[in-house]
Amino acid sequence: MSIQIEVNGKLLEAFEGETILTALNRNGIKVPTLCHMKDFVPTGACRLCVVEIVGSPKLVSSCSFPVSDGMKILTHSPRVAEARKTIIELLLSNHPDDCLYCARNSNCELQSLSKEYHVVERRIRGNKNKFKLDHAGTSIVRDPEKCILCGRCVRVCEETMGVSCIEYINRGSKTLIGTSMQKGLNTSSCVNCGQCIMVCPTGALTEKNHTNIVMDALHQNEKTVVVQYAPSISVSIAEEFGMEPGTDINGLLNAALRKMGFAHVFDTTFGADLTIMEEASELIQRITEGKTLPMFTSCCPGWVKYAEEFAPDFLDNLSTCKSPQQMMGAVIKTYFAEISNLKPENIISVSIMPCTAKKFEMQRDTMGRNGVKDVDIAITTRELIELIKIHGIDMKSIEPELADSPMGVRSSAGKIFGATGGVMEAALRTAYKKLTGSELVNFKIPAIRGFNGRKEIKLKINDLEIGIAVVSGLANAATLLQEIRDGKNDVHFIEVMTCPGGCIAGGGQRIGTTHSVIEARMKSLYDIDDRETIKVSHKNPEIIELYEKYFEKPLSHRSHEYLHTSYIKRDVLL
Repeated sequence: MSIQIEVNGKLLEAFEGETILTALNRNGIKVPTLCHMKDFVPTGACRLCVVEIVGSPKLVSSCSFPVSDGMKILTHSPRVAEARKTIIELLLSNHPDDCLYCARNSNCELQSLSKEYHVVERRIRGNKNKFKLDHAGTSIVRDPEKCILCGRCVRVCEETMGVSCIEYINRGSKTLIGTSMQKGLNTSSCVNCGQCIMVCPTGALTEKNHTNIVMDALHQNEKTVVVQYAPSISVSIAEEFGMEPGTDINGLLNAALRKMGFAHVFDTTFGADLTIMEEASELIQRITEGKTLPMFTSCCPGWVKYAEEFAPDFLDNLSTCKSPQQMMGAVIKTYFAEISNLKPENIISVSIMPCTAKKFEMQRDTMGRNGVKDVDIAITTRELIELIKIHGIDMKSIEPELADSPMGVRSSAGKIFGATGGVMEAALRTAYKKLTGSELVNFKIPAIRGFNGRKEIKLKINDLEIGIAVVSGLANAATLLQEIRDGKNDVHFIEVMTCPGGCIAGGGQRIGTTHSVIEARMKSLYDIDDRETIKVSHKNPEIIELYEKYFEKPLSHRSHEYLHTSYIKRDVLL
């Protein structure tokens, strides 16, 4: 029901039952907050969103206070402005002063609010936080000294991911956020997804940065340094360099990486095509030979680790295929090494991923052979941006270049891997061809596209009716897993992506990205799919050549040796 409220002397429309903050945001009125997250139940923890209701003796938090008809609100009165400034000063009173050295310098919400509310002197002094840095995890670093107790990381870990590896500890003034018994992240149930980093307003959570390791590798002469980049990377960084969000800078990225000094530049989309060839074949084998179903995709390392910890009863259901990163790494260290007369141990293989969990995945015991890892260094989109800036590369002035071949041709099916539903759509295109001998009449499968956290369809292939499910966000996966356990769902093939929306919104992407920017990235991937001619992985000529010359066929003995993996039940230590 529509009602009227007065905000700063102007009448606005609101809806009965909504909060003041929701009404203000919809009408384009900005109110600061540090704890609020869209689509989450408000907590009112930070109090920065306070507003003044005319006639009320106290300020109220707009994120949790409901509107009422005729309500008169002041969003920036002297009382409100002073209250917000005081809250910011209180947060700064025990906050570290190392902004110049912080990973979030110039992209910190607390820093921005300090400037916005003209905090230019220290009026409130408190004892500085003193906690140990937690760098025990393989992907994420925790700096509790910079935590402002907004609780956003706790909520996304619990409500979106269903992992709950961090929580509020203690009470009152001794409250802090940490892992069980304040031990390292490596002893917790953390799946390394990095979504906590994406919602953290300060530098309390960051990725384990490997920029310097890459720089050192590029400046040595003993080994050949090669790089691969994930399908979503080329559509995820344009806005950082003054271009329209979602712009595909694939060619510019190839050129920039060569300018940095990488000897060979590969597009992991080729690895995605290879994954589809193996995964579609595995699905067909499981269906036709009565093997374990449903089959889950395995290209998301956050999901794989979640399954090992929280759903070990489904480990046999996971596809044995390595992820595109690891398949690409394996092919670089085997096939490419052979045709280039390089020893695998003399190749330093770097991957650029939208995902912090890839740092964990690359060091798994099964991701290599004879002591040589498939991938040696995994960095995030954020670290890539750092490297581009360190090397002084002007992304607007360089000329686009092609990726290296062999392994330089891709299909658009591999490219849409970056969006939730993309892996499923790509796999179904090839599975349909393998089962029927004909191509899908329409390559698009609209029912599994978009941002919904869960999508299900039935697909008719010959006499088979295959149940399909696509989920993103591990809490959604947990619900589906329980339905399968209870016999309430008969799906055959399930794509799981840890990050809501898929890799375009991964935990290694740019921080502070809006939903409209993520939408632009998804649109860009599907636009590529519309305009490019090779729309299926099985028509990629270099994939065909790779099988003819090296792997023979999908699921061959050699492909199992290099392109497939296994999983283990993981016990959470604490």
